[in-house]
Amino acid sequence: MKHPLQTTYRILDASANRATEGIRTIEEFLRFGLDDSAASADAKQLRHDLTAALGRLDRTLLLAARDTDSDVGTAIGTQAEYQRAKTADVITAAAQRVQQSLRVLEEYGKTIDVEFARQIETLRYRAYTVHRRVELQATQPARHRRLAESVLYLLIDCKPDEASFIATIRDLAQAGVDIFQLRDKSATDRMLYGRAKLGAAVARECNALFIVNDRADIALSADADGVHVGQDELSAMVVRQILGSDRLVGVSTHNIAQVHEAIADGADYIGCGPTFPSTTKSFQEQAGTAFLDQVHRETAGTPRPAFAIGGIKPDNVDQVIASGFHRIAVTAAINDADDPVIAAQELRSTIQR
Repeated sequence: MKHPLQTTYRILDASANRATEGIRTIEEFLRFGLDDSAASADAKQLRHDLTAALGRLDRTLLLAARDTDSDVGTAIGTQAEYQRAKTADVITAAAQRVQQSLRVLEEYGKTIDVEFARQIETLRYRAYTVHRRVELQATQPARHRRLAESVLYLLIDCKPDEASFIATIRDLAQAGVDIFQLRDKSATDRMLYGRAKLGAAVARECNALFIVNDRADIALSADADGVHVGQDELSAMVVRQILGSDRLVGVSTHNIAQVHEAIADGADYIGCGPTFPSTTKSFQEQAGTAFLDQVHRETAGTPRPAFAIGGIKPDNVDQVIASGFHRIAVTAAINDADDPVIAAQELRSTIQR
């Protein structure tokens, strides 16, 4: 039987290796998979702080206690250890490995150095926060990640023919439009379905999102990214039952009560307006920039992406930005411009400035 101190150091050594390896596994995904510099820095700092805490232990005793060849655990495995269907499974397994190893380090470390155990406890709590963030990002559908990055939203109609419809999406996606919403009250259901199916495929090739106005049935059957509804259409909660959890649901809001209701109903994003008088849709009254300012203040920017909409043009977009909004949805500002591509580029440049 080994000496108790040797056993403790052997456990500490193995757990330290598992913890640092697990943190590095997560750090690599944050860095190369999500391109998230802030989260990657948090994981890297966690790894460095763990290394610093381990410096309180006698490195010579840790190495002397290491005996991989006689470790009975190396020959024990389960089928689940070798099953990773997707990246999210890798992240979850790594997070669990880190948390369990830190707990082992904390408990056995108490018999060696109480201050070391305290430091590990602090690191364990920090790890919970880092892991929650990365697991949510890893399991989040690609559509939702793309939505979170989006700032420029464009409403389009069916166009005279398929060729011009395709060209519009490709050209404007390259110019900086993140989301296209098909809205054409004059089109037949058959045409809406055909354009939606085509638009969803083209937008996907361009790394853009494609949304259908009002019609959850068409959005689902055409494999679009989601549907946008107004206050007179189905609620976000009902639309979610039709579309499922993978697709996006957007809701138009005109006052703060509707904002809270849309979020409570599970909307993925909201449109806030009308901000200015619009040439494409009439309203009895304008919510104005005061509404945008209220949304920004009362909901801390909202826990959902929020797009200002209604009459937004190059000469008034600065007022939108001043109200705290950095996402806009437009129609005429791009579609009716002399050069829609340049108009899209300039609007995007302004809101990202």
